Amino acid sequence: MRNVVVTGMGLISPLGLSVQESWKNAVAGTSGVGYITKFEKERFTTQIAAEVKGFDPKRYFDPKEVSRWDLCVQFGIGAGVDAIADSGLVITPENAERVGIIIGSGVGGLIGISHTSLKLEAGGQKQVSPFFIPSVIINMISGLLAIRIGAKGLNYGVVSACATSNHAIADGFHAIRRGEVDAMIVGGAEASITEIGVAGFCSARAMSKRNDEPQRASRPFDKDRDGFVLGEGAGAFVIEEEEHAKRRGAKIYARILGVGMTADAFHFTAPPDDGDGAMRAMKLAVSAAGLTPQDIDYVNAHGTSTGLGDIAETKAIKRLFGDHAKKLLVSSTKSMHGHLLGAAGAVEAALTIMALKEGIIPPTINLENPDPECDLDYVPNTARTQQIRYALSNGFGFGGTNATICFGKA
Repeated sequence: MRNVVVTGMGLISPLGLSVQESWKNAVAGTSGVGYITKFEKERFTTQIAAEVKGFDPKRYFDPKEVSRWDLCVQFGIGAGVDAIADSGLVITPENAERVGIIIGSGVGGLIGISHTSLKLEAGGQKQVSPFFIPSVIINMISGLLAIRIGAKGLNYGVVSACATSNHAIADGFHAIRRGEVDAMIVGGAEASITEIGVAGFCSARAMSKRNDEPQRASRPFDKDRDGFVLGEGAGAFVIEEEEHAKRRGAKIYARILGVGMTADAFHFTAPPDDGDGAMRAMKLAVSAAGLTPQDIDYVNAHGTSTGLGDIAETKAIKRLFGDHAKKLLVSSTKSMHGHLLGAAGAVEAALTIMALKEGIIPPTINLENPDPECDLDYVPNTARTQQIRYALSNGFGFGGTNATICFGKA
């Protein structure tokens, strides 16, 4: 099988507008959570979120286009453009059919759908933009990026809730391994911090209501956790067949060694108590990589800061790794950047890759009173310097969908 490596990364996250800025803040244990500024928050039980700060869409679009495309699309294109620039990959007529794009989203253009629904109700059909449908459909990120760079290989979007980005990476990985393409741009984007998005999660009682302490609200594995914090942003990667990358002199961040994808077949939002689906996804990723559980040094946990989810993931890790679980480093960077839904896996994969590259494990902040049922080494509150060889990045979503990526040091 063909080997796959990561040669470019782009991030637009609550921790920063680039990979380096996001990484610096993650290592420092900085929280990207604050009060919602996008709309009047007072009528909601949760009034906090992890918003992207300072994003300028005019870096990626001309002013006319800015008004046309939903923020989710803007985030996705921005991360994709940055990843391609970082990789140095040049698309030509000769290689265009050998480069594909898969960038997904859990919800897509929720802001555009919500705002356009209000316009329709108030003013009728004439108030609905002819660009409304293209602006909000999830595959438009991949489509627009292909138009911009001329990539003519396989092109689509992935939708699998909070596992979306990991599935996009996995599909790109398999396409390269099968020989269909030599390079892929993969990742995820999300922009769901809008009234209807917040209202929906509030009604589901899924989000933290620690409104008086925004930066301490996301606290995975802590006994006092009370739900996740909604985030937004995008992450994208250029991944390539290894020899293709070497021939063009590309820098290599990390290797993608294996992926694992499973279904819980249990409940539409809750994981099984024993974390069976998560355990099987990790097991498949490790096996596909040709490794054993004892080879893994670090797990970037899905770790959403929800009562059931954190315990189930802990049990899944302990079931798979046995005694080795006590030696594992495990952290949830959602404690800092919140839960980006369909883009979560992309941000977390980038931070996992940087951990491999730099030999620094980002912390789980706000872990002050550990849940007795969450008894692993979650790298609490302070980053840890430690060289690692192999790492897993987990993404689990509503509907019981699970996807784990196994990365190796370059």
